[in-house]
Amino acid sequence: MPSFEPVSAVLRALDCLVVVNRVKEASVADIFRQTGLNRPTVVRMLETLIHAGFVVRHPARAVYLPTGRTLELSRGYQRHEEMGLVAAPILAALHQRLQWPSDVAVFDGDAMVVAQTSRSAGRLHFNRQPGYRAPLLGSSIGLAYVAFCPDAERQSGLAALRTAAEPWNAPARNPAALRRLVAKLREDGFATMHPAYSEAAYDGVASAVGVPVLIAGVAVGSLNVMYLRDAMDEPTAIGRFAAPLVQAAAEIADALSAARRMSRSPGTIHS
Repeated sequence: MPSFEPVSAVLRALDCLVVVNRVKEASVADIFRQTGLNRPTVVRMLETLIHAGFVVRHPARAVYLPTGRTLELSRGYQRHEEMGLVAAPILAALHQRLQWPSDVAVFDGDAMVVAQTSRSAGRLHFNRQPGYRAPLLGSSIGLAYVAFCPDAERQSGLAALRTAAEPWNAPARNPAALRRLVAKLREDGFATMHPAYSEAAYDGVASAVGVPVLIAGVAVGSLNVMYLRDAMDEPTAIGRFAAPLVQAAAEIADALSAARRMSRSPGTIHS
């Protein structure tokens, strides 16, 4: 447990930085919509981030951009790299087969962080890149992981969500509901995006089906396919995507296991 209450101003500044880094060219209105912070607070946080060297204001337009200093914040994080490397060709093949983008993600404390994606930059509403953090109980990749991860990891991950107000986090405060949710997900073998998260993150136009990446029956990550809800309903998406996702997740697990064996074998050269 933390020794002190968190510093609210720091949390607000970090929330703003996350949006600027994600959107690339973020207006005050963009940050307001995504964080719920009032506009004067957003401006103060942006001025602070500019002073710290993490954000700059566009010289001609009323938008804010991340600087190269934001890269310093990720230099110590490596857990996703191994998963991203082994999954990349499998995601590419899955995209070619299904014609919808996929993400593979790993656990990151109280969320899932995207390690690799088959989506490319474009006009789709749900473009997102490696490093994107998806909620444990709102996203399909989060739910798929939560159902199959070790109990201790599940409990530690959800502990921080017990006071979170978002509707998809309600099971974190209700042990019986959480047990029922986990049992259902394990029975199904797949998860779908919570409708409230779809509305909050994608204006309701996108959803996803996700499955765990399992080694010896324990989740080491998760894999999804995202789709537009006006293109197909959820039962159709499950019928079309669940089986190919399970197959691709097994391929990722095999590739990850092989990479780990190779890294431990005598004579392996480590850079």
